[in-house]
Amino acid sequence: FGNARLMGPMAVALGQTFGVTVIGLVIAVVLGIGYAVVMSQWRLAERVLYPYAVILQTIPILALVPLIGIWLGYGFPARVVVCVIIAIFPMIANTLFGLQSATAAAHDLFTLNKATRWQRLLKLQFPAAVPAIFTGLRNAAGLAVIGAIVGDYFFQQGAPGIGGLLRVYTERLQMDALLTAVTLTALFGVIVFTV
Repeated sequence: FGNARLMGPMAVALGQTFGVTVIGLVIAVVLGIGYAVVMSQWRLAERVLYPYAVILQTIPILALVPLIGIWLGYGFPARVVVCVIIAIFPMIANTLFGLQSATAAAHDLFTLNKATRWQRLLKLQFPAAVPAIFTGLRNAAGLAVIGAIVGDYFFQQGAPGIGGLLRVYTERLQMDALLTAVTLTALFGVIVFTV
């Protein structure tokens, strides 16, 4: 597992990456669910907003990273933004699909009982969307790890994350340290995905 003296800096860097991952994932989940709720309640909003979500997903993040660095600096906030951009689309797409998955018969029952829009959302659509939301959360968790590592790799200000160490080890051709860092990164991704 590589040189034991490297494990200390790698553990600290992994802690930094963990912080970026958790904060980015929480922001992506909240924004993604909110975005999907707005689109599920107003068809016009879905037609207007959904293409922007698709565009955000299809733009190569490596093209956006320099702009994010210029706008936000090269520290912790920029890393979190990269993480959010990469992780948000599965939350939007899966939540929207889940909110729209309630059956027509269930909607008719709510209409017969004169349910308000918010009652329909909270008592019909959200319960129907729970499986899809958790699928989106699982996908977003894996992508949040990737986003945190990409942010660490490119933004070198502040405490280095594991992505920053990957960059340093690559530039210095330290293959043992690089393989150890890659292994830790993979284990970290599996743990976050599983949790």
